[in-house]
Amino acid sequence: MTTSAEGRPPGSELSAVLERITYANEETGYTIARVAVDRGGADLVTAVGPLLGAQVGESLRLTGRWSSHPKYGKQFEVWSYTTVLPATVQGIQRYLGSGLVKGIGPKMAERIVGHFGVQTLEVIETAPERLVEVPGLGPKRTKMIAAAWEEQKIIKEVMIFLQGVGVSTSIAVRIFKQYGDGSIAVVKTEPYRLADDVWGIGFKTADTIAQAVGIPHDSPERVKAGLRYTLSQGADGGHCYLPAPNLVGDAVKILEVPPALVTSCLEELVAAEGVVREDVPAGDAVVPAVYLLPFHRAELSLAGSLRRLLDSGHDRLAAFGGVDWSAALGWLRTRTGADLAPEQFEAVRLALTSKVAVLTGGPGCGKSFTVRSIVTLAQAKKAKVILAAPTGRAAKRLSELTGHEATTVHRLLQLRPGGEATFDRDNPLDADLLVVDEASMLDLLLANKLVKAVAAGAHLLFVGDVDQLPSVGAGEVLRDLLAAGTIPRVRLTQIFRQAQQSGVVVNAHRINTGLHPALEGMGDFFLFPCEEPEEIAALTVDVVTRRIPRRFGLNPRRDVQVLAPMHRGAAGAGNLNNALQEALTPSREGMPERRYGGRVFRIGDKVTQLRNNYDKGVAGVFNGTVGVVTDLRPEESKLTVLTDEDESVEYAFDELDELAHAYAVSIHRSQGSEYPAVVIPLATSAWMMLQRNLLYTAVTRAKKLVVLVGSRRALAQAVRTRGAGRRHTSLTHRLRQD
Repeated sequence: MTTSAEGRPPGSELSAVLERITYANEETGYTIARVAVDRGGADLVTAVGPLLGAQVGESLRLTGRWSSHPKYGKQFEVWSYTTVLPATVQGIQRYLGSGLVKGIGPKMAERIVGHFGVQTLEVIETAPERLVEVPGLGPKRTKMIAAAWEEQKIIKEVMIFLQGVGVSTSIAVRIFKQYGDGSIAVVKTEPYRLADDVWGIGFKTADTIAQAVGIPHDSPERVKAGLRYTLSQGADGGHCYLPAPNLVGDAVKILEVPPALVTSCLEELVAAEGVVREDVPAGDAVVPAVYLLPFHRAELSLAGSLRRLLDSGHDRLAAFGGVDWSAALGWLRTRTGADLAPEQFEAVRLALTSKVAVLTGGPGCGKSFTVRSIVTLAQAKKAKVILAAPTGRAAKRLSELTGHEATTVHRLLQLRPGGEATFDRDNPLDADLLVVDEASMLDLLLANKLVKAVAAGAHLLFVGDVDQLPSVGAGEVLRDLLAAGTIPRVRLTQIFRQAQQSGVVVNAHRINTGLHPALEGMGDFFLFPCEEPEEIAALTVDVVTRRIPRRFGLNPRRDVQVLAPMHRGAAGAGNLNNALQEALTPSREGMPERRYGGRVFRIGDKVTQLRNNYDKGVAGVFNGTVGVVTDLRPEESKLTVLTDEDESVEYAFDELDELAHAYAVSIHRSQGSEYPAVVIPLATSAWMMLQRNLLYTAVTRAKKLVVLVGSRRALAQAVRTRGAGRRHTSLTHRLRQD
C-alpha cells in the first residue's frame, strides 16, 4: 500500500491483536485501543483511529504511522485496517473465544485448540466434521460452528470490498444481513437501494458508495434518490409533506446540482407516482405540497376514517343516549368515592355519547380519574372496553390508574412484519369503546392504522396533553384533531387541591404558561446551578448515583431517569450514558460483556430499542421499548433483555445495533413514560433545543421528583422560547372538508 488518502505519504504496517477498546465514538468511528504487537514483547501499544467494527481478539493488519502524543506518549495512528486470521495457538484460542464465531465460547475454544493446535482454523475451514473429535462437541453444535464460520467468511469478503469504498464495518454487517451473497452486486449496481432497504443507512452513506463505484454526480438516479431523501428528512423532522420550493431548495443544497435538474427530476418522480404533489391550504395561502406516498395515503385515510366513525348511523353505546345522568353520577360516586368536577362530567358525557372525542389537559387536572369514570360507567352497561397507549410504560400506567387491562397500540393491532396490521377496516376490533392514552405520541401512520381498526358504531376517545412535544414520527395528530373544530373535545383546566401541593405539577403549569419555575420551598423540585457542560455532566452523575438515593431512598437505575435535551455534547445523552454506565454497571472481572461499535453491553445495563422489529419477541419489539440486560452468553453470541412489558427478548450479537443504553435518553424518547424521579441537564450548548414544550414534557414525566442540573440562563431560554413552528400537515384541512 503506497497511500491511504490523497496526498498522504506511504505509511507503516503493523500486525497486532486487539486486546481492548478504551474509547470509541460511534458517530465518527474514532477509536482508542490497546493492541498486542507481533514482536514477541508483552507490552501493549496504543492504537488510535478508525477502528470501529474491529472486535477484541481479532488479529489486525494496521496501516498508518507512529506518532507521539504530548500526554499519552508513543502511539500508532491508524489510517485503515484489515482483519487477518491468527497464526499462533494463543491467538487462535483468543480469536475463537471472543464470541465472533457462534457456538464457541472461551472454554470451548480452549478445548478445540487444545485438540487441534495450530491446525484448528484449517480444520474448521476444510473439515469441520472433525470437530466432533473434541469432547463435548456433538453434530448439532459442529454444524452451527461450520455455518457461522462460512457466514463470517462471506461477511469478511463484503467488508473488504465495502472498506474499499469507504463503508464502516458495522454498516457492512447490516448490508450483508439484508442481501447475503448478493451484497457486493447490489452495492456495485444499485447503491441507492441501500438507503431504502437497510436500516441505519441514509442517502449520504449510499451516495458515498455510489460515487466510489462510479455513479455520475448529476445522474437522474442520484437526484431522485436525493429528493426522496430530502422528503424522508422532512418526515424525520415531523413533516407529512414539504412545500415544493422548500423541497427543491433543500435538495439543491444537499446534491450540489442545478435547480433546473432537481425540478425536472421532481416532475419525473410525480409522473411515475413515486411522490404525490397536491395544492393544500397553509394559513392564508395555498402551497404545492409534495408527499412521500405513504404519508399522503395515511392523511387521506385517517381523515376519511374519522368522518366515517362520526357519521355512522349505528351506536354501540346507544344506552347512554337517554341516560339519567344525575342517577348515573350518584352511582359512580359510590364506586369511586369522589365527585366529578363540571369539566370532568362534560368529558365523561362526551366520551359516552360522541363516536369520536378528545380529552386534553395538563398534569393534576384529573385526566386519569376522568378516564377511570368513563370506563367504570361503560362497563356498568356491559360495554366491551379496550384501553391502549403508544408505549409499554404508558399502557402499564393506564392499567394501574383504571384497574382495567391496557395494551400498547402495536400489540392491540397485532402489527406484522412490514407494519401491516391484523386488525383493520375489514377485520375491526371487537370494542364498544376504545380509549387511547398519551395520544400526543401518535404519529400519522400509527394513528391511521389504529382508527381504521375501529368498528362502525364504536366510540373512540383520544386522551393526551396537547402542550407536550408532538410525536417522534411525522404528523401532529392530536393538535390537528383539536384545531379542526369538527371533533368534539374537552380541555381540563382546573388543578385539583392535592395536585397544588406538588412542586412538579405547579412548576409544569408555570413553565407551560411561560413563567419561571418556583424553586424556593419546594421539596420535590430542585435546581443545582452550574455552567460548563463537563461540570453539568459530572454533577448529573453525582445527583443520580449518590445524592438522590441518599436523600430519597430511590434506586438510581430503576427509579431515576436522566432526560437530556440533546444526544451530543458533554452534557448530552450519549456522553451521560457512558458516565452513568461506568458508575452504575462498571466492568467486573469474570463478568461477560460485549462491545458493539461505540457501546459496551453488560448484565444489568438499562437499554432501549431503536427501531420497530416485528420479528422479535411474541408480537414484535418497538422503538422506545426499555429493558434491562439480564443475560449475556458469548458462546452463543446472544444477550437477553427483560423489557418493561415483562417479556424476555433475545438479541444476537450482530443485532446489537438495535439497542442503545438508556441511563440517559433524549426528552423526545421519554414521551409516554413516567418515572419516580427525573434529572434534566440544561446546558447553553443545547441552545437550539431549549424550548418550552421540551422542558414541559421532561418535567411532566416525573411522578415524585424533578432535579434540574445546569445553567440558569439555559433554563430561562427554555421557559421563554415557545418552540418550533407548526409541522407541515394537512389533516386539519381534510377534516374540515365535506
